[in-house]
Amino acid sequence: MPKMKTHKGTAKRFKFSGTGKLMRTHHMKSHLRRNKSKRMLRQLDEMQVVFKGDVRRIASLIPYSA
Repeated sequence: MPKMKTHKGTAKRFKFSGTGKLMRTHHMKSHLRRNKSKRMLRQLDEMQVVFKGDVRRIASLIPYSA
């Protein structure tokens, strides 16, 4: 059986936490940062748990990370 390829765009955006949850980064972080409050920018730096309906689809794109 050949190796499965990792989707590199997905691998850069998603990570598995220590407890096995799929985590995602936020959007709105790079463009027009001056207009956003410092509090909002700090909150955007934190990763967030992926919606459970999307986990199987995303995890299939990064087969060796879990």
